[in-house]
Amino acid sequence: MNDEYFKIVTKLEEMKVSDEYIIGWQEGYQGSPKIEEQRLTDAYEAGYKDGESKTVDNAEKFKK
Repeated sequence: MNDEYFKIVTKLEEMKVSDEYIIGWQEGYQGSPKIEEQRLTDAYEAGYKDGESKTVDNAEKFKK
């Protein structure tokens, strides 16, 4: 992974964002397939979408 990836993940952890959002963000950033449909959460899907866009626009909504 590149430096941008690690900086953003560290920022999300420092913001105390939910684990589901962070995992979704990481998988979206990497272009990985989504998890099984029955395991999807709003936080995961928002993280996945933001990861694909390489943003953290929705992170504030999913703080622990």
